[in-house]
Amino acid sequence: MRVTEAEFVKSAIEPRALPKDGRPEIAFVGRSNVGKSSLMNHLLGRRGLAKTSATPGKTQLLNYFSINRRYYFVDLPGYGFAKVPKAVKDRWARVVTDYLTNRVPLELVVVLVDSRHKPSPLDVELLELLDAAERPAVVVATKADKLKSSQRARQLKALREGLGLDVDALLIPYSTVDNRGRKELWAVLDEVLEPNEQADE
Repeated sequence: MRVTEAEFVKSAIEPRALPKDGRPEIAFVGRSNVGKSSLMNHLLGRRGLAKTSATPGKTQLLNYFSINRRYYFVDLPGYGFAKVPKAVKDRWARVVTDYLTNRVPLELVVVLVDSRHKPSPLDVELLELLDAAERPAVVVATKADKLKSSQRARQLKALREGLGLDVDALLIPYSTVDNRGRKELWAVLDEVLEPNEQADE
């Protein structure tokens, strides 16, 4: 897809505040500080569109971005080691679980994991939730440029095993530094969004 327009639309947390126009949505989710905002900016070719921060837990709402006025990218709150009160974490968990389970326009979930580390139990739980909800998902291993080539294959194998992915399940190593994985991820997104393109013609 050629991105001609990408803009921030709104932040929301309550279901009633989410967009009601029915546009297809692609959600991005992963541990705090895994690089969701950086990946979205890189994917869209729009520096600074999604706000990045070195502070885990910066994203505390569901942030909606309109793409070509036809789709939404949704940046979900990170989970894991964010230094926020437990009550806030619990609220995030409820909001994200409800969104991933019940949101009708949601077409695909992009699950981000850090390529340098073993998957956490929360990563595994997330994939189990998506599987139970029958939500299509693709796993992207971020910060792949930080691994030496000799480490990369071994680490990706460990991620695949730790997440319980099938042998043929797609696992995309991604780097915003050397553009690794951008084309492959767009191929997945195009495959998901193409039927909607055809329906609009």
